[in-house]
Amino acid sequence: MTRRILLDLNVLIALLDSSHQNYQKAQDWFISSGEDYVGLCPLTEMGFLRVTTSPSYRPAPRTMEQAIAILQMLKTHPRFAHPLFGYLEMNESWVSLTAPFARRIRGHQQVTDAYLLGLAIKNDAVLVTFGKGIGYLADAEFARHVQLLAA
Repeated sequence: MTRRILLDLNVLIALLDSSHQNYQKAQDWFISSGEDYVGLCPLTEMGFLRVTTSPSYRPAPRTMEQAIAILQMLKTHPRFAHPLFGYLEMNESWVSLTAPFARRIRGHQQVTDAYLLGLAIKNDAVLVTFGKGIGYLADAEFARHVQLLAA
């Protein structure tokens, strides 16, 4: 069965940076996920641009033009270019998307993770991440919407 996949920022960066410590794990996952549709959203795009163009990014920051070009190239890949899923719109409030699991949100460091999980749930997708805390937010109730890759 073909799944819809939403990439967390940590997987997106690892997938696109051959010097990243989790590059091979991200590549192995991507290859093994076969025919699944993979999508991004404005948060993951912005995060990719913010992190990879930062002066502290290792081994060296990209220019904004390079980072944008990488995202544009990625979107032409058949698994990202699916017309029904390649790009998830962010048209609901944080409060409404996180309401089903809000009681498990404990602090400011979970704000973005919670939104991405809520977006995955709304779109019947799976959020693929290296972040262990997202599993706590999902709990058993929404566990089918999270795939944790071992870091």
